[in-house]
Amino acid sequence: MYKSISQAVLIAGMSTIVLPTVASAGGSHALHQTGAILSPENPEIDPNYDILAAHVHRKGHVVTFHMTLKGTAGASVPEANGALAGAPVQSYVWPTSLKPETVGFEGGNGILALVATSHPDFDDTPLFDEDGDGDLLNDGANWHSHWVVLTPNEACGAGALSVQDIPADTNPKMPATWPGLPIYIDSPGFSPVMEAEEITLNVAFADESTVETLSYDGVTSALRVNQNVHAPLLCVVDVFDVASGDLSLPGKLTGN
Repeated sequence: MYKSISQAVLIAGMSTIVLPTVASAGGSHALHQTGAILSPENPEIDPNYDILAAHVHRKGHVVTFHMTLKGTAGASVPEANGALAGAPVQSYVWPTSLKPETVGFEGGNGILALVATSHPDFDDTPLFDEDGDGDLLNDGANWHSHWVVLTPNEACGAGALSVQDIPADTNPKMPATWPGLPIYIDSPGFSPVMEAEEITLNVAFADESTVETLSYDGVTSALRVNQNVHAPLLCVVDVFDVASGDLSLPGKLTGN
């Protein structure tokens, strides 16, 4: 099922919504943070991807990205496709206002986003052994983190986004932990923490000044590898929820 960002916002606005409530949420949850982006419950969304709040705050050079869901963070994962071609990916996403070069990509105008993803058909974290079994290349289904650069791509559908492709015969600058795929993706090894309805990612920045003006949003979405395993390689094919409703990045970094 395909929805563009704009279609997702429209559909969300037409759905029955109720005020967000979380029975067991504690004071550290995104839902209870000053300045959090609050998102109404939507009974038509899988509760494990129904965003109630997104928030980003800092303490020195460490920035915490977190999100409160109606259901259980990370409990819904995609079914294996059996091949890389057409492989499904599900994700929790924090689109940001940061420039791609902030984390080591070639400069550009795409949206730099931090994501936590699960995809059982391939492993794109060759430096890390998420399941601890000694095999670096068999744990793509385990939730893990990426930086990606998202750009509009009509080849993925009207109004759709894709992870930016690296054109053939080009060699743009990539972060040191780039996994070698022909797209703007980094595998930095930040471990997502899933605790009941909360997902949290802690990210360290060497230069604190680079995040001082950071703004953000929260999104849950599905992506899919192109059947041809070719550009566009990885398309956003479904948007479950957008915290702001319109991907306007209204959240402002808090803390110091």
